[in-house]
Amino acid sequence: MKKILVAHDEEMICPIHSDELREEDYEVIYTSEGASLMEIVEKQQPDLIILDVKKGQYDGLDLLQEIRNIYYNMPVILSSPVSYFKYDLRAIAADYYVVKSEDLTELKVKLNMALEGNLTFLTEQCLKKRPRKRNKEASK
Repeated sequence: MKKILVAHDEEMICPIHSDELREEDYEVIYTSEGASLMEIVEKQQPDLIILDVKKGQYDGLDLLQEIRNIYYNMPVILSSPVSYFKYDLRAIAADYYVVKSEDLTELKVKLNMALEGNLTFLTEQCLKKRPRKRNKEASK
């Protein structure tokens, strides 16, 4: 079961996300505190983070940079009520960007893509390292 960390400044949103993601068989932990986010990531070791762009007094884009400095391979999905943040150069460090909605379909699709993307990447890397066998009959 994959562990998802939902980091959102609105405390009411976290349980809603949690309930819906648990229905999809994810283990969900959440926080509304930006100050303790890195401690939670270190302690919980989530497989993916859903990060609100504006986390109260903390800037989610700055938190994203902190995450990338330490956990550069951890998938991160940025979430915001507006789309213009995805054009901020700091947002490029995120795997995906989702505009908040009551319907979590897009978020779930991006979540699956981010988790599968890591597996696909690792599989491709393993295949690249394997030497190819030559077909003796084809070379004659």
